Amino acid sequence: MARLPRVHLAGVPEHIIQRGNNRQLCFACDEDFAAYAHWLKEYANKFQVHMHAWVFMTNHVHLLCSASNSSGISLMMQSMGRQYVRYFNQRYQRSGTLWEGRFKSCLVQEERYLLAVYRCIEMNPVRAGMVASPADYSWSSYAINALGKTSALCKPHSCYLALAKNDAERQQAYRGLFSQMDEALLADIRSAAKSGMALGNERFKQEVADLTGRRQHPEKRGRPKGQSKPA
Repeated sequence: MARLPRVHLAGVPEHIIQRGNNRQLCFACDEDFAAYAHWLKEYANKFQVHMHAWVFMTNHVHLLCSASNSSGISLMMQSMGRQYVRYFNQRYQRSGTLWEGRFKSCLVQEERYLLAVYRCIEMNPVRAGMVASPADYSWSSYAINALGKTSALCKPHSCYLALAKNDAERQQAYRGLFSQMDEALLADIRSAAKSGMALGNERFKQEVADLTGRRQHPEKRGRPKGQSKPA
C-alpha cells in the first residue's frame, strides 16, 4: 500500500518522531546530543519553526513544534537529518544510513491534546526506565518548561503560556500535569504518531481533511459492503 503524503499546516503544532534505522544507536555520548541540539536550533531558526518540547533518546527523538509556513518542518528535518548523519558517520568512521526512512509526524489539536503531547514527550526517559523523574534527564525540554531553565531553542506555545500569569506559577502548574497520565490519551498519541493522522477530536480531524484533502481515519479493512466471498 502506498504511503499517504505527510500533512503540514502553518501554525498547527506537530508531533514528530525520528528513529534510528532498525532502532540503532543515534547518540553515543553527550557530545552527540549537544551537536544535534545545536543544529536543530540552527535549522529551526532558518526555516521559522518554533520548538515547544523535545526529548533526545539514544536511538530516537521526539519533537513538538509549529512552523510559520507549511514547508518549514520538512525543510528543517531534511537539513537536520543530512547534517547530523554526516557528523555521526565521520565521528564514528562509518557509512550509510542512520535514520529509519521518513520521520513520522502528526498534527495536534491544541485543546486538550497539546499539553498531553508535551508531557508524553518529556516522560519518555521515565517510561524507558532511564531515570526516576523527567527532571533527572538532561536532554529534554522538561527543565525549561517545568523548572525555568533558559533555552534559545524553546519557544513556548500559547497553550503553555495560558497555564498561569507568571513564570513561577506557570512552571508549578506545568509540573502538576505530570502527577498522572491518562493511559487512553497516551494510546491515542502513540496511534496518531504511528499512522501520521491528526491527533484531536472529530471536528479537528474533519477540518484537517477538508484543508488538506487527505483522510484522517484509517481505511476499513475487508471487502466492500455487499461484495460476497468467492466460492
